[in-house]
Amino acid sequence: MKADYAIIGGSSTRSVNFPEDVADVNILAEQTVDTPYGESPAFKLFEYNDKKVLTCKMHGWRGRVSRADASLQVFWVLQQAGVKHILGEGGVGALSKRYQTRDLIVPDDFIDLSCRRNLVIDGSHLLIMREPFCSNLRAALIRSAANHKRKVFDKGVYVCTDGSRFETKAEVNMLKNWADIIGQSTAPEAALARDIGACYASIQMVVNYAEGVVDEWDYEEFKEIFFTESKNVGQILLDSLDLIKGECQCLNLRKPSLLT
Repeated sequence: MKADYAIIGGSSTRSVNFPEDVADVNILAEQTVDTPYGESPAFKLFEYNDKKVLTCKMHGWRGRVSRADASLQVFWVLQQAGVKHILGEGGVGALSKRYQTRDLIVPDDFIDLSCRRNLVIDGSHLLIMREPFCSNLRAALIRSAANHKRKVFDKGVYVCTDGSRFETKAEVNMLKNWADIIGQSTAPEAALARDIGACYASIQMVVNYAEGVVDEWDYEEFKEIFFTESKNVGQILLDSLDLIKGECQCLNLRKPSLLT
């Protein structure tokens, strides 16, 4: 399976069969892959507007596979496939009332508080993270969301925790002065993308408020978003593929290591 593009599915597209339920696509292959880190999740290779794209569901997370191993499996497959442009998505908690549920944010920076360490596949380069997300991919996601008449924030700091539980009020009180949104996937993915020499950006939908921001967030609305927004987010991602233009600086932020 060879492709220039990939979409890593998260909770915002989890409730549909992506991409077939979203658009008219040509599915070329569907398979798991034996990797050095265990058997990968199922990947689909599809063609959309003459672009070959790889995708998997829910960041590769499943069953008894650790989230660290799942990430390594996914990015090993993307490296072997020659992927150079990676789009991610997810559902996040808002750390302030500045955001409303269903708002979209395209982060421009992150704080990684996860404990998924030693997430390295290539390991031969220094990974400079002064610009952790690809400017071109971010621009494509922002423009696509705006084209769909969605409220989209063009920057924000994403703080990444391990999960799978949600954070406590005390944890949120500490984090709300550091970041804008909170989730469990984007920071490892951004670093692994740079490790394999690929560009990466993500679009995040606010699905609830972090604990303590409001008295009690609405679980029924949380569930409704999960089941009703997947096609919308999926179409924004697919339309973004056609909006990726120009050159970026991502590879200039990946320097040969002096320790090898």
